[in-house]
Amino acid sequence: MRSETTASGALPGDGLIRVGAVLFIIGAIATLVTVAPLFLGTEPFPTAVYLVAMLMGVGFLVAAAGVLRSIAAQRRQARETAPSA
Repeated sequence: MRSETTASGALPGDGLIRVGAVLFIIGAIATLVTVAPLFLGTEPFPTAVYLVAMLMGVGFLVAAAGVLRSIAAQRRQARETAPSA
């Protein structure tokens, strides 16, 4: 059914979901890196690394926006194709 929605097969919001997933993964890796000095007993990383770790939350929000956009497009399409009573 997904291939029937658009000619390219991609729904609105798919790009946001992919970008959000990449941002989330980058943020998760940065979070692991910032926690490592606590266990290794080394010097903490600079503030920039902590700011990169915030990408995890940003990525989650971007992906959630993509999911909501995709849901809205699917509902709109279902309304257009549904027979009127």
